[in-house]
Amino acid sequence: MPQSAPADHPNLPARTLVVLGTGGTIAGRASAVGDNVGYTAGEVGVGHLLAGVQGMAAQLHTLSGWVFEAEQVAQVDSKDMGPAVWRSLLARVAHHLVRPEVAGLVVTHGTDTLEETAWLLQAVLAPAKPVVMACAMRPATALVPDGPQNLMDALCVAATPGARGVVAVCAGQVHQAGHVQKVHTYRLDAFDSGDAGPLGCVEEGRLRAWQPWPEGTADRPLFQRLLATTAWPRVELITSHAGADGAVVRALLAASLPSAPLRGLVVAGTGNGTLHADLLTALADAQAAGVVVRRGTRCAYGQVVPGPHDALADTGGLSPVKARLALVLELLAADPC
Repeated sequence: MPQSAPADHPNLPARTLVVLGTGGTIAGRASAVGDNVGYTAGEVGVGHLLAGVQGMAAQLHTLSGWVFEAEQVAQVDSKDMGPAVWRSLLARVAHHLVRPEVAGLVVTHGTDTLEETAWLLQAVLAPAKPVVMACAMRPATALVPDGPQNLMDALCVAATPGARGVVAVCAGQVHQAGHVQKVHTYRLDAFDSGDAGPLGCVEEGRLRAWQPWPEGTADRPLFQRLLATTAWPRVELITSHAGADGAVVRALLAASLPSAPLRGLVVAGTGNGTLHADLLTALADAQAAGVVVRRGTRCAYGQVVPGPHDALADTGGLSPVKARLALVLELLAADPC
């Protein structure tokens, strides 16, 4: 079982790694070892996941002498991730980051929304210590599960001297929170960092880095507001496509209620953020009605290169799903206290 580190001893060296569990495929369970798609996510406790790799971790020079703690924050399929779990996770990550004996954290998470959670943690907390997202594409009960290796690699990254910021580890590659995105439905190496490329890779328990760690400044007031606000600003994500007529935008405007008003829209455009003419008209109407609109691209690589006559602001290089979260934070920060 995971060891417990002595508390309230500021003079102890930072040799503790905390593993926070949120569920996902890495904690999934299927009825047969050969079933890699019909499993139930979020079934195996994070303490069990950590105990499964602790013996191997003790044999790695990178992790020799380290202390491990496990804490279950949530147990969900990451497709169902949302503000309630995010609030709990933000609070627990922040709690452990200020403990002097803690050198870093690992968060076990499902793959479907990992990129959103990673971006949110980095944007709000910008941790000076490493917060490493670990995941899996096969359940824990698989004949050859990928979770144990990913968890081991994540622990090694979290124990790397000088590590900082939120990163994700999957199939031996390390991705920055701002760049990581899921690009495959089934393959073990399901994540990519687009044009930026991965931060590095893990080889035999050691990180080989090609890029610097994520940087940023923690936003303490925004952090407090996120924890205190149960209803985050409503921002919806839509997609431009052949035949898009703007009906979805008009339906969202019509359904907007005083108790839950539509505050923002992010649209994943074609190519360089181009939009069907009818959809563009509907979005312009929404913007005129006070809805904040951001324009991104549905392309996996590249970002919108703005032009001088653009009617809608672009997402600043963020993917549509991350841009939606960024707009939520922007609107929340602008709201009167």
